[in-house]
Amino acid sequence: MIQPGIYLHYKGKQYEVIGRALHSETLEAFVVYKPLYPTPDVPEGTLWVRPEAMFSENVLVDGAEIPRFRFLTRGG
Repeated sequence: MIQPGIYLHYKGKQYEVIGRALHSETLEAFVVYKPLYPTPDVPEGTLWVRPEAMFSENVLVDGAEIPRFRFLTRGG
């Protein structure tokens, strides 16, 4: 299970995971998070969601499987 805190995306930017949410119809688990960097095209404070399965999956980078998001530390 994903825990709240700061995560590093495999492309190098950091995000704060706020928690988990369940889809009201399917009960699919989602991760609720926000970027910790400026996002000029999106209003500040906007929260994002991603299916938990996708958030926690590995991706292939230069022939190696690495986590899409890697836990760094508990949030502020």
